[in-house]
Amino acid sequence: MKKLTRSTTDRWIAGVCAGIGEYFEVDPNLIRVIWIVLSVFTSVFPGVIIYILLWIILPEDGEACPTDAPAGA
Repeated sequence: MKKLTRSTTDRWIAGVCAGIGEYFEVDPNLIRVIWIVLSVFTSVFPGVIIYILLWIILPEDGEACPTDAPAGA
């Protein structure tokens, strides 16, 4: 099952846009451009807040999620 994570290989700031691009199998640069355009048209603040929240919430690619813990742990 595919999981949404932050990219560790193709990152400019935190890997959020690259992770979204990998998840939807779209070029990460396209996601970055869309993110910037939407942020500019929504007065920048909401786009920055959403990005920071995703930075905090999304695990990095390769990090273990709490649900991935072994049954006996």
